Amino acid sequence: MYDVIIIGAGPAGLSAALVLGRCRRSVLVCDSGQQRNAASHGLHGFITRDGIEPKEFLRIAREQLSQYETVELQDATVVTGRREDDRFILTTAGGSSIACRKLLLATGVVDELPRMEGLDQFYGTSIFHCPYCDGWEMRDQAIAIYGRGENGSGLALEMTLWSRDLVLCTDGPSELTDEHRKKLAQYQISIREERMVRLEGKDGVLERIVFDSGEPLARRGMFFSTGWKQRSDLAESFGCQLTKEGCIDTGEYEATSVSGVYVAGDASRMVQFVIVAAAEGAQAAVAINKELMKEDLS
Repeated sequence: MYDVIIIGAGPAGLSAALVLGRCRRSVLVCDSGQQRNAASHGLHGFITRDGIEPKEFLRIAREQLSQYETVELQDATVVTGRREDDRFILTTAGGSSIACRKLLLATGVVDELPRMEGLDQFYGTSIFHCPYCDGWEMRDQAIAIYGRGENGSGLALEMTLWSRDLVLCTDGPSELTDEHRKKLAQYQISIREERMVRLEGKDGVLERIVFDSGEPLARRGMFFSTGWKQRSDLAESFGCQLTKEGCIDTGEYEATSVSGVYVAGDASRMVQFVIVAAAEGAQAAVAINKELMKEDLS
């Protein structure tokens, strides 16, 4: 039985594994291979690692973990779990059963991408969901914002930090209030409510948006606000509480409402940065180690 099983080998999970490995805890990290930023060509906002490719970031992290003999990484998807007395029993998609004393969920979230022809060839290169992550690279360009209502309006206004050539594309009825429209007009942000048919460009660079009526819109990039969802339902299956925003509710040091279950990374926070996820992983690891120490020394 492992001291800790970490589900998810992104920044949060690997950071936690590093801290726990240095505490000589037996750790198993299960990775499904589904990273939220897999399409990105550069990770930003992480001091000393600004601009590094996400794959390279993970490669370095795994390489550094290899010196800790108590840390094991396994390519496995955990599909179910249950608690039995003082341990957790998990089952992988391959049918294997594994057990641990403490559980850290670093499963992350999945972005709900707009359904549109051509999106795949531009996502991560000129179409993005996070202006903090990629706004700098698109500064002073002609940018479209995809979204409706308060979310679309809010993102469009936020983007004025990076560009003043902005058009809000709502892909149908805008759901904007008069106040939203007034505020957008104040910052010269125009609105296109026609249905979006496809995105066009080449070599990963967006050039225009084609609508079902009206003239195409020349744009160099697009940011969208369509929400996200939990990648895994494991937290709910254990009885962990969720916030009204859909995050897994955590208290002090990333502990959930279920004893022995911790959460770190995007699954538990609205500020979803790689550097924040890594910090939360480290914080959760310290809390887990302290709990294990209490049990071991009692």
